[in-house]
Amino acid sequence: MAERVALEELVRLQGERVRGLKQQKASAEQIEEEVSKLLKLKAQLGPDESKQKFVLKTPKGTRDYSPRQMAVREKVFDVIIRCFKRHGAEVIDTPVFELKDFDIAGQFDPMIPDAECLKIMCEILSSLHIGDFLVKVNDRRILDGMFAICGVPDSKFRTICSSVDKLDKVSWDEVKNEMVGEKGLAPEVADRIGDYVQQHGGVSLVEQLLQDPKLSQNKQALEGLRDLKLLFEYLTLFGIDDKISFDLSLARGLDYYTGVIYEAVLLQTPAQTGEEPQGVGSVAAGGRYDGLVGMFDPKGRKVPCVGLSIGVERIFSIVEQRLEASEEKVRTTETQVLVASAQKKLLEERLKLVSELWDAGIKAELIYKKNPKLLNQLQYCEEAGIPLVAIIGEQELKDGVIKLRSVASREEVDVRREDLVEEIKRRTSQSLCIC
Repeated sequence: MAERVALEELVRLQGERVRGLKQQKASAEQIEEEVSKLLKLKAQLGPDESKQKFVLKTPKGTRDYSPRQMAVREKVFDVIIRCFKRHGAEVIDTPVFELKDFDIAGQFDPMIPDAECLKIMCEILSSLHIGDFLVKVNDRRILDGMFAICGVPDSKFRTICSSVDKLDKVSWDEVKNEMVGEKGLAPEVADRIGDYVQQHGGVSLVEQLLQDPKLSQNKQALEGLRDLKLLFEYLTLFGIDDKISFDLSLARGLDYYTGVIYEAVLLQTPAQTGEEPQGVGSVAAGGRYDGLVGMFDPKGRKVPCVGLSIGVERIFSIVEQRLEASEEKVRTTETQVLVASAQKKLLEERLKLVSELWDAGIKAELIYKKNPKLLNQLQYCEEAGIPLVAIIGEQELKDGVIKLRSVASREEVDVRREDLVEEIKRRTSQSLCIC
């Protein structure tokens, strides 16, 4: 320890000698020689292991978000939350799962909740403006019935389902080769499956399959087809039947889905200047899982359930890439007005006014400098996207008014101080574009 202290003192003295030579404007050769001695002393000293270094890292599987990115994320979540609430959704938090006794009184049409889930999904994706999309629907019972009549052994149902589900990414020939070559399915059985799973369409396909001599004889498949026909009637009433496709290759989540299953895919993303169209796969999915909740009930009661999930991270990536390609500005604050001053020594007046606005529920801010230049304050508003500026000047104080400036049009009007809050609310009442 004593040796280290002595070395640290030598480094300090040598450092002072180098600084002294530089102040005296000594020759470059002399300074270079003394710097070399300093570096050698520092090398002998080495790092001080007693001083702990802190390195901040984000945990694996997580990431940091900039203010710009968080603004985009909040707007995406706002669209999703507002849509669910429009349909009567309630907010819950479930850190602990507790099952209580319940009783379902009366009967209801199970296809109505499925239809509303699909309506919600379409509303969210339309509101986010991320491109054209298509919602594919199928039914677990139709899949099971189809595999049964095609001759798939019960033991191979799930593994063959996983192959069929790849049809949105690879060709039928590749899927067939996997089923026959890797999973041991008979070629003629695979061919019969191919006749069905390559079909997709609307309610007309449902009606066609209801007349299929083999499929219509399977009890499970018949139930599924009848429910899908009813579902399409409701989708037509909801005005979204043109966004829905009955796709027999959709085979997701079959470990828990018991009826209708659905998945939304982007057909393409908007091709902005310099942006390549991208395929991001599924951006939302859901279905009916009547048997899932009952797994946690000691009495094993069947609880009808439907649900959907939104691929927020994928949607966020699409929106973020689009904004970067278009160089579109994103507001990172919701500030409605900046309180500014036109002359010096008006900090106290700015503080009074901004406090009045805060108390009235107005989102306001001010520059923290004591005497900021008016031009700098106006430039800040343009950069931050703040729509209004409330300007205080000596004349305005005498007249009892505030000069309200529109940043976009640069138009200025005098507003009586007592009317300022209502005027700001009136001007900022229109909702801005979500994305």
